[in-house]
Amino acid sequence: MKLPHVKKKHLKNLSKEAFWFLTGATIATILLVGFSISIFQTVNKNVVYPGIFINGISFGGKTEKDVKGYFDNNNNRIANTKFIFISPAGNVESSAAQLNYGYNSNLLATQAYSIGRSKDILSNVSLVLQAYISGINLSPSYSYSQDSIDSLLAPLEEKINMEAVEALFSFENGRVIAFRPSTQGKEIDKESIKKQLDARFATILSNKPKTVDIEIPIKNIEPKITTDKANNLGIKELIGMGTSLYQHSIPNRIFNVNLATSRINGVLVAPGDTFSFNQALGDISAFTGYKQAYVIENGKTVLGDGGGVCQVSTTFFRSLLNAGLPIIERRAHAYRVGYYEQDSLPGLDATIYSPTVDLKFKNDTGNYILIQSAIDPIQQRLTFFLYGTNDGRKTEISTPVITSQTPAPPPLYQDDSTRPKGSLEQTDFAAAGANVYFTRIVSKNGKTLISERFDSKYRPWQAIYIRGTKE
Repeated sequence: MKLPHVKKKHLKNLSKEAFWFLTGATIATILLVGFSISIFQTVNKNVVYPGIFINGISFGGKTEKDVKGYFDNNNNRIANTKFIFISPAGNVESSAAQLNYGYNSNLLATQAYSIGRSKDILSNVSLVLQAYISGINLSPSYSYSQDSIDSLLAPLEEKINMEAVEALFSFENGRVIAFRPSTQGKEIDKESIKKQLDARFATILSNKPKTVDIEIPIKNIEPKITTDKANNLGIKELIGMGTSLYQHSIPNRIFNVNLATSRINGVLVAPGDTFSFNQALGDISAFTGYKQAYVIENGKTVLGDGGGVCQVSTTFFRSLLNAGLPIIERRAHAYRVGYYEQDSLPGLDATIYSPTVDLKFKNDTGNYILIQSAIDPIQQRLTFFLYGTNDGRKTEISTPVITSQTPAPPPLYQDDSTRPKGSLEQTDFAAAGANVYFTRIVSKNGKTLISERFDSKYRPWQAIYIRGTKE
């Protein structure tokens, strides 16, 4: 069968008619939708559009004020909830109301009301249809005042926060002239606190507890330059320390303690070397800056250059003991000196008298050892610190044992023609004689490196007074 022939001009006319028909339908549809939206917006003027939910609760038809009021009421129910922030430096407290903790009612009300009301018409239509067909559910939004948190934690930050200290190491001619070990800094981890507060919103608002505990974590701040990176000598950590008190010392004795300490401070001891206290200290006389203070000479208390230096050797001896280092030479004082028993039992002293009596140790650690000192002029306390590399050795020092004691003899009075007649000054205090010993065991990886006993035989000593005889 032959199809009827259609002329091209007829097809052209037909496509024009279809175009105008479709165009008209589209325009009509748009007008209809636009009219419908206009009516919808008029009906729902000043209220949240239907199908808008927050946390599963419908707020369609509610005003912005209604939405805000709903969440404000929920916040009021937990207003008296107590927050206790717990830290090693103490606790601080606040309430939900003071922290403005709860739903962010302003934001939630604005978000709910704004859906379908943007400047983008197509987006508005899409959202309105989505809300009508399947609903739109907004997640709850929470908030609190960070300024209030910061103010609350400020007193704790003053106690806890500490800046990291960068290591400092500088030496010349084999002697360290500037040293400062690195120290970790600390600060309150506010980000962690924020995460705790955020994570507990839903629970607090639903269960309304009376008290909420918040742990305040402390985080470490690592220095950029650590002690072990500041030098290549293996000086990176404290391996031993010793301390002593020198209270009630006369000014010249205190001066000598400070001077002798300064000449030991900063000395480097190479691996395998034997350190000599006398050699490190050098000449002890007025020529090298020492003042006269009381010393024992030929059984008498007299003024002599460098009185007080044995305070330094005694303190240094204690640091060697605690570090577990091999002590090659040490001698106890002839009698018990009161200075050395202010914070210790007898037996933990070491005297020196150049060149015959010395204090020596050997550096067997395999790394350099740096000698550092600190003097507290208020407490009149001297401390020596030994820095190096901890090789795992452990030191056990027994409590000194007194095996026998001898009473002190009667007081001794020594005349001094340079002092006014009738003046009297006590320069020594009575001390009972005693035999004392203690033991030290140094081990490493379960193996004993050193096992030794230190014996001290102190003869009885009398109180000594300097009596003025000058007319």
